[in-house]
Amino acid sequence: MEVENHTTVTKFIILGLTEDPTLCVIFFVIFLAIHVVTLVSNISIITLIRRCSQLHTPMHLFLTHLAFVDIGCSTSVTPIMLIGFLRNGTALPFAGCEAQLCFVVMFGTTECFLLASMAYDRYVAICSPLLYSTHMSPGVCIILVVASYLGGCVNAWTFTSCLLSLSFCGPNQVDHFFCDFSPLLKLSCSDISITEVVPSISSGSIIVVTVLVIALSYIYILTTVLKMHSPEGRHKAFSTCTSHLTAVTLYYGTIAFIYVMPKSSYSTEQNKVVSVFYTVVIPMLNPLIYSLRNRDIKEALRKATQNIFLVSILSILNDL
Repeated sequence: MEVENHTTVTKFIILGLTEDPTLCVIFFVIFLAIHVVTLVSNISIITLIRRCSQLHTPMHLFLTHLAFVDIGCSTSVTPIMLIGFLRNGTALPFAGCEAQLCFVVMFGTTECFLLASMAYDRYVAICSPLLYSTHMSPGVCIILVVASYLGGCVNAWTFTSCLLSLSFCGPNQVDHFFCDFSPLLKLSCSDISITEVVPSISSGSIIVVTVLVIALSYIYILTTVLKMHSPEGRHKAFSTCTSHLTAVTLYYGTIAFIYVMPKSSYSTEQNKVVSVFYTVVIPMLNPLIYSLRNRDIKEALRKATQNIFLVSILSILNDL
């Protein structure tokens, strides 16, 4: 029978991380807590930066959008995962599966571009401080942010258009906790020789370009810092980069494991674990990393906490 180029499978069953009932309960509690922390911490970062005028700088503008992207990435995956723990699998219509893949790819790609933009910001701030206001003007920052989202949309369009070109006429159980591209390819009854390569080229190109920007930025930063005669100046320069370097290492380390290492070197279960890390855990860690390592944010957070405390005391006194 000739297979037509259309979707005959109307829904997919997301199998999730485990079928063990006990582990499902444990994982539900753990990932629900992680998602709540992710939402609260990232929303707090966005609110704090918006309200504190001393944080209205290019670096913190990028951090605001990074927090928004982390919320989007976690929200695209975690709620479906939590439902799967309760129901021992989740049914998603084809359109819903496609939308989930689109959002995960879009937010994940946007994060790559934002991390590269933040590296460039640190390069200009440390290597060309006198030109910082010119090279990182509000107009330049807006262009970098818009370009980051556009890059995310283009890469997401690449994945979703390739997915739409496939036919699904057999099994519909996705061996993953979300609609990732590779598990969906295994269920297709179409020729995937080209469809498998195009998204890999698109994602690989983005990873190479953004890593190159980050690497070159920090090479120049390191060269500049080593030329500084003042130990205090070196420490200050390094302290402004440590949080960003930590975030970059965590994010690109997990992405490299999935997209760079040979497919034969790791199992589906390992792929699930690494995917959990970059889609669920890292969005929770990023605001904690930046709030604990960024002196300006810690100071603004301290003042905001003091103000809330004072307002609460005054309110209690007024009630008395």
